[in-house]
Amino acid sequence: MSILQTQTTSFKAELYQGIHDLTTDVIKIALYTANANLNADTTAYTTTNEIPATGGYTAGGKTMTGITVNTSGYTAYVGFDNVVWTPGAFTARCALIYNSSQGNKSVAVLDFGSDKTTTTSFTITMPANTASTALIRSSI
Repeated sequence: MSILQTQTTSFKAELYQGIHDLTTDVIKIALYTANANLNADTTAYTTTNEIPATGGYTAGGKTMTGITVNTSGYTAYVGFDNVVWTPGAFTARCALIYNSSQGNKSVAVLDFGSDKTTTTSFTITMPANTASTALIRSSI
């Protein structure tokens, strides 16, 4: 198994091909166990090693909200609102952001560093939406 936090290679290529429109497409985030194989080579959402649909989690994850695309100098960057599961009673090791409007194509992998367990609420805190800290950044 391999979990590596990264924008997926396929997303980078597809973004320049105009396949993804992060401002209008439905972008989702799914949670996975430590047995997941998610890294730069991941091309699409998969149910393999997704956490069970229990404890407030639904298969396929949540739709991401508050998506903004900005630029600063020669850098384009994308911001997202935090994602919260309430109730949340489960364990997750990583997450996959994917585009459900475009055949569930992958966007990015988030590595939590270790298993994260909750019995009440589970929050993924997104980084500040700036050219140097946003989750998705690209030189234009």
